[in-house]
Amino acid sequence: MKSDRMSNQLRAWLRWAPLIAAFVALPSQAQFKIVGADGKVTYTDRQPSASEGKITSLGAHDLTPVTGDVALPLELRQAAARYPVTLYTLVGACEPCEAARQLLRKRGIPYTEKQVQSAEDSEALERLSGGRDAPTLSIGTQIMRGLAPEVWGSYLDAAGYPRESKLPATYQYPPAAPLTERRVANAARAPAARASEPGPAETPAAAPSPANPAGIKF
Repeated sequence: MKSDRMSNQLRAWLRWAPLIAAFVALPSQAQFKIVGADGKVTYTDRQPSASEGKITSLGAHDLTPVTGDVALPLELRQAAARYPVTLYTLVGACEPCEAARQLLRKRGIPYTEKQVQSAEDSEALERLSGGRDAPTLSIGTQIMRGLAPEVWGSYLDAAGYPRESKLPATYQYPPAAPLTERRVANAARAPAARASEPGPAETPAAAPSPANPAGIKF
């Protein structure tokens, strides 16, 4: 009886062995996240160079820019890995920007939001898109300036995003971030250095207005 049991186990192993071997033989697809100097996030399966920006190696389970701790459905995860979506908006009151957010969220598109919060951000947006329109949308390498629901929808269809939301109920969109990296440490050190040097009192510069910096159009 012991011999029969071992024979059954051997036959079962032989039956599953080809499938197991096939999984083992599958090449692992390296995925990389690249944050460029202008703040744009891209994803690739090729080995990027250090000159392209900040590089993060991703595991097979982390193929989308803004999943957080929530696993996305396969169809949505694949589209987000190949054609990540970034929404560029204006800080403060901007009705078209809010309409763009609602359009993407209604369809269940995971996206990263970058805000123009300074003249530096505005210049970076112009270098990236060729203009200073808000909102601006990027789907992969495709840049679209200004809110155009039908055009955006066509490109999202072509990128393979589901037409109806498939986001998990627990999914949370990440907060918007400045388009360019803030140099907080350098800014904090500069006043300290000036305070240690003798000299006439300096007149503080007027704080920039957060509304419509550097001529953003919407």
